[in-house]
Amino acid sequence: MADTIEQVTIRKVAWRLLPFLFLMFIWCLIDRVNLAFAALTMNTDLGFTSTMYSLGASIFFLGYCTFEVPSNLLLERFGARIWLSRIMITWGLVSSSMALITGIYGFCTLRVLLGLAEAGFFPGVVVYLTYWFPRAYRARVIAAFLLSVPLTGMFGAPLATSLMQIQGWGLRSWQWLFLLEGIPSVLIGIAALWYLTDNPSKAHWLLPEQREWLERAIAGERDELEATHGTFSAWRAMIEPRVLALCLVYIGSGTISYGVAYFLPQIIKGIGISVFATGFVTAIPAAVGACGMLTAGWFCDRSSEKRLLCGGVMLIAALGVAGVGWVGSTWWVLLPASLMAFFLEATRPTFWSLPSMFLSRSGAAAGIALINSVGNLGGVIGPIAVGWLKDTTHSFAGGLYFIAVVTAIAAILVMAAGPRHVAVRQAAA
Repeated sequence: MADTIEQVTIRKVAWRLLPFLFLMFIWCLIDRVNLAFAALTMNTDLGFTSTMYSLGASIFFLGYCTFEVPSNLLLERFGARIWLSRIMITWGLVSSSMALITGIYGFCTLRVLLGLAEAGFFPGVVVYLTYWFPRAYRARVIAAFLLSVPLTGMFGAPLATSLMQIQGWGLRSWQWLFLLEGIPSVLIGIAALWYLTDNPSKAHWLLPEQREWLERAIAGERDELEATHGTFSAWRAMIEPRVLALCLVYIGSGTISYGVAYFLPQIIKGIGISVFATGFVTAIPAAVGACGMLTAGWFCDRSSEKRLLCGGVMLIAALGVAGVGWVGSTWWVLLPASLMAFFLEATRPTFWSLPSMFLSRSGAAAGIALINSVGNLGGVIGPIAVGWLKDTTHSFAGGLYFIAVVTAIAAILVMAAGPRHVAVRQAAA
């Protein structure tokens, strides 16, 4: 049986856009979390305590959260091609500049600037994907895009510790890491200027009948959505109770994501292995997380209760991070870390399928940006809690238990909220 125009069009759009967006996000994440591996030697070289390091790690989100909503609205105005390219180029330059830090003040300043530079990328891509993919495909598409998160751990961790074997030319290992991993972001950003297409109407790489079908399908769903839930302006979306509820839920996700990401390499190195080996061992939970991402993306598109699915997998992730705290720096830590990674990655496509169930147009741009912005306050809470409690108790356990509690509360919140609060029921086709 011949493929329908829908199947051919969706396949063509997916192969055109997703690999490049995937590459962009991988380097975004590499430049954001390579700090966790630089810290294996940088903290000693610069005399940073765990609290000082966690302050610099978390202060990134001061700039990130401040500029998130304005950045997404500017993407709506200037188009995804120009704005995503601008983000890539500026954050690559700032990331490479991290090689120049000599103390806590420069460290914190560049981390804030990195947050400002990167703000708007992830929610911008989520909105961008709604321009190209009808609702029935979005969870799988978001899962494919977000697969870059665990894959960054799988390949980024060994890459980081391998680059840290470079010495000489007046630079230390962690300086080479920042310098070399920032350059590809600049090059990818330049390439995005000619490769990306703002919307289907400008997609000359589609046949006319494919372009017409896609525009009609997206417009029809948007009209249906607005007839059901109303039209949300940017400002109305930011005070919509369902958006605010998702903001709170995402704080829990951000707390566990960054609270663990910035310290897991140190926990694993505490087993007694080298810096080089730490990168490869850290990749094991990330590989398991990739399986969770793919499983959730497939299952979410077939589930009519995305709210309960999201809360359930988040709750299991909370149990996993508590297990990491309980086991500590032993080889057994790979078991709860892998459990946490599988279900944490499963929450991402599940969660991000929720906002597009009731938001569209500029309301989607502002609402998704606000959710990501407020939710990333968890990136402040998690690292600071773990770093401060590590200095206070001389153990990572207390901070990890705290993260587990915050994540569990978020899981209960999303499961307890009715559909009228979080709009998770599958809309009629």
